[in-house]
Amino acid sequence: MSLEDLPRLEFADPGPVRDQVMAAILAGTKTTTTGLVLEYERAGRACPEAGQRYVVLNSASRPAALIEMTEVRKVPIADIDLRHVRDDGDESVAQWRAAHEEYWHSAEMRELLGDPDFTAGDDTVVLAQRFRLVRAL
Repeated sequence: MSLEDLPRLEFADPGPVRDQVMAAILAGTKTTTTGLVLEYERAGRACPEAGQRYVVLNSASRPAALIEMTEVRKVPIADIDLRHVRDDGDESVAQWRAAHEEYWHSAEMRELLGDPDFTAGDDTVVLAQRFRLVRAL
């Protein structure tokens, strides 16, 4: 399968945060990510699976990295562990959760989910994804 045939993946919104995330992926220090299962369901998209490869786009929407999912788990937020959090670039579960909840509780995410009152809680199911960098593009 050629790179053109692979699905695209974007981390964060274009700009400084995405640039930081891309730098961490390319440096091999970011090897996990987390998404709301509800976001996939509402968008009608299949959840990623272990073994799938993705082209990661930079802030200019250009291919910057090829990654492969190595583990994908559906878990409640309360079950996210310190290893996952550290591999995502955070120092503590509390720091990770605060950053993710800020994003998940944003007006844009609530609009995307079709729920202006959406609030993530301990039992909210997320997709805990572990990946490896195949190569920089």
